Amino acid sequence: MGKYFGPYGGQFVGEVLKGALAELEEAMQNILPSAAFQDSFRRLQETYIGRPTPLCRADNLSEDLGGAQVYFKLEGQAQTGAHKINNALGQVLLAKCMGKTRVIAETGAGQHGVATAAAAARLGLSCDIFMGTVDIRRQQPNVFLMKQYGAAVHPVEDGSRTLKDAVNAALKNWVEESSTTHYVLGSALGPYPYPDLVKHFQQVIGRETRQQVLHDAGRLPDMLVACCGGGSNAIGFFSPFLDDPVALIAVEAGGYGNRPGEHAVRMEGGGMPGIIEGYHSLFLQTEDGQTSATHSISAGLDYPGIGPELAYLGSTGRITFTRAGDREVLDAYGILARREGLICALESAHAVAAALKIAPTLGREALMVVNLSGRGDKDLFITAGELYRDAWREFLQQEAGRLADETH
Repeated sequence: MGKYFGPYGGQFVGEVLKGALAELEEAMQNILPSAAFQDSFRRLQETYIGRPTPLCRADNLSEDLGGAQVYFKLEGQAQTGAHKINNALGQVLLAKCMGKTRVIAETGAGQHGVATAAAAARLGLSCDIFMGTVDIRRQQPNVFLMKQYGAAVHPVEDGSRTLKDAVNAALKNWVEESSTTHYVLGSALGPYPYPDLVKHFQQVIGRETRQQVLHDAGRLPDMLVACCGGGSNAIGFFSPFLDDPVALIAVEAGGYGNRPGEHAVRMEGGGMPGIIEGYHSLFLQTEDGQTSATHSISAGLDYPGIGPELAYLGSTGRITFTRAGDREVLDAYGILARREGLICALESAHAVAAALKIAPTLGREALMVVNLSGRGDKDLFITAGELYRDAWREFLQQEAGRLADETH
């Protein structure tokens, strides 16, 4: 049941969720295309999100690399600091039009949680966010922001205590509260119709990129590069170019090794077909069919599965998948900051790492666009700890001591 992309996709849920998914599909068919919804959403995109986001030519890096002319799509300039707001605001507005009074969301890196909390605050709905305790520890700035927007953040202690477990907790809550609650799923995966719904709201990235490159360069790009976890920024960036002669490169989390638990590479032979969390796709799995442990320096790329449409497009060869390791990512993060004055999210730095390797192999006439899906504020506690370990530890110890003194 549900839409498939080749063998992937579908809707594999219990009877209690089928009604909620059918209600959502009906809203997509009737509310989403209506003039009232489209007008309201367009105004919010322009006046709240800040669309269109800029397309920035990387003059310094293009010269340094001596190959393709590189551009960056600056999704980090959107409200809340990442592409996640495109989908979150669209879904929260749709939920309000459906008569829902509450939204819930899962989050890993925290950007989807922040975006959903902000959208709920803007549109007057209550909001609950489910987040694994591992991610809560490494993404404290985003936890703080969610709470400022009025959301309740629920720590998830099950399993690996990361994104997949947050998804499970959110789905369980939705089962119990679906009459008043909409689940704002953050990536282009899950049971149908979510892959299409998320892609619908994220395609604005690719549509804008197409218009901006045509305006700036007078032709389409030769290559697009995006990081890929579950895949919302990648499918949104790539979709408007699927029928064009444009190479599409998706970059997975190479982590620090090739053994299970050391990376999150699904598409280079690591993923196996499975039905998990309501949809059929490729997942990193143990021998008994359970999702296996993963690792990425970025909290947003350690999901063990991948969106069904991306899995299909990868299997057909339309999208080429590659990987970037933790060390390469940190190096790319620093190079981008020093040479272009841009601080990107660690997720986006995976795409930058791949671009730094690929661009020199292309001719000077080639055009490459890299999606910087978010900015790096949220990663301060990771990047500072990795790059300035001793000084950062000393600072945190001093702050902890100061807070302890003030408490007494």
